[in-house]
Amino acid sequence: MRMLFGTSKAITEHMEESERYQGVIKVISVNILFFNLGHGEDYVYHGKTVFQGIHYHDELRLDDQQKAYFGKEYPYQLYPEYYLLEIRRFDDVARDSLDEWIYFLKHQQIKDGFQAKGLKKAKEILDIINLPGKDRTAYEWHVEERRYRASLYDSAIFKGHMDGKKEGLKEGREEGREEDMIAMAKKMKQKGLPVDEIAEYTGLSADRINEL
Repeated sequence: MRMLFGTSKAITEHMEESERYQGVIKVISVNILFFNLGHGEDYVYHGKTVFQGIHYHDELRLDDQQKAYFGKEYPYQLYPEYYLLEIRRFDDVARDSLDEWIYFLKHQQIKDGFQAKGLKKAKEILDIINLPGKDRTAYEWHVEERRYRASLYDSAIFKGHMDGKKEGLKEGREEGREEDMIAMAKKMKQKGLPVDEIAEYTGLSADRINEL
C-alpha cells in the first residue's frame, strides 16, 4: 500500500490545479527491499496495469486516435509501473547493469568490470556518508572552503571590474577571504575539531584561532 500511496502522491503533486487528465505523468516506482515481500523465487519483480478480456483473454489496445495523441500502443504504457528489488534473494551474479546496481546495494561494493551508469558516483557519495564523524565533518568543511574560495574569487573579479582598479581585485579577495575563514573557524571550533585541523583548512594561525 505504501508503493501505491507514493505513486499516487507523485502523480498529484506534478499536476497543476485544473490541469486536464492528459497531463498525468508516467510514474515508474522502483522499490528496494531488504526483506522478502510475499512468496517467490526471483529477486526482481515487475508490475504493470494490463486490461485483459475476461471472455476472450485479449489485451486492450489504444485506438488509432489515442495512439496518435499519446504516442503509445497499450494502456499500460500510460499507467504506473512497479519494480520490486528483493536484495536478499540476489545470488551475487551480475548478469546486466541492473544486477550491478543490486550487487552494489547489497554489498556497498563495486566489482572490477562493472559499467552501470552512475554507479561510481553513487559509490563516492556512499563513501562520504560512511566516513567517521570527525573525518566527515572535516571533509564537509574542506568542500565548503573550496566553495568559499570560488565565490570569493568571482565576487572579487566583479568588484574589481566595477571599480576599474586592479587593486580592487586583490584587496577584495584578501579581505573577503579572511572574514569568511574566521567565520568558518568559529563554526569548526563549535564542532569540536582540533586547532591544527582548523588551521589546515582555513589558513589561520593557531594563535588567531585560539582568540576566536
